[in-house]
Amino acid sequence: MEKKITFANKEGEELVGSLHAPEKSARFGVILGHCFTCSRHTRILQRIGNDLASAGYMALRFDFSGNGQSEGEFTQSTFSKQISEIETAADLLAEKGVDRLGLVGHSMGATIAILAGAQLETVRGVCALAGRSESAGAFKFFSKKQREELDRTGKVTFESRGRSLALTETFFSDADQYNLARTIRKYPKPLLVVHGEKDEIIPVSEAHHAQELNPDGVELLIIPEADHMFMKEDHRRQVSERVAAWFEQLK
Repeated sequence: MEKKITFANKEGEELVGSLHAPEKSARFGVILGHCFTCSRHTRILQRIGNDLASAGYMALRFDFSGNGQSEGEFTQSTFSKQISEIETAADLLAEKGVDRLGLVGHSMGATIAILAGAQLETVRGVCALAGRSESAGAFKFFSKKQREELDRTGKVTFESRGRSLALTETFFSDADQYNLARTIRKYPKPLLVVHGEKDEIIPVSEAHHAQELNPDGVELLIIPEADHMFMKEDHRRQVSERVAAWFEQLK
């Protein structure tokens, strides 16, 4: 069963999510975080949420503040704020009887899941889909003109998914607090890294690098011919079935 829910982050902004509840009560829950400028409604997260519920997990995918149907300004987005919102979502599931957690994140959501999972004691394992293994690399997506705009005005403007958006210097300075490669190298929990072989946004080399950083702790799954969003149904099926099976090992 899937139902729409709302809960507040620490700033009092209303976040909107979709809760996938299994037929029987579950003590293992999984939180799913979406990609940069996306929402909880990406097809890969919908598929994983449904399959996890069918496998007996309580799954929650939600819109980070400033995205999708959630309140908040996109310009106030930071790694730290989104990590905090994962923590708030974990508290919500705890109120529903969940005492063991898994995290799934896609693209930038993968970075947030990795960082949050290292901090939350109840997290048993993290699955990173189409994510990075080094820094966020946000500057790679901006032109020289946009970088000059950031230096000059303290913010950079851009278009994404039909929206006119902006990031401030705060986003970049906050991201600089986190060393993703170092976190992966010393990751204290099981980490499943899933990547499309033909990812056109974040190259598959990032996934191989993650395993090189932590050969004993990182399990790697490369989906042949898959792109960044796992647009083909068969690719989403392969990812979702593997994610559900992987969490089954952690129960």
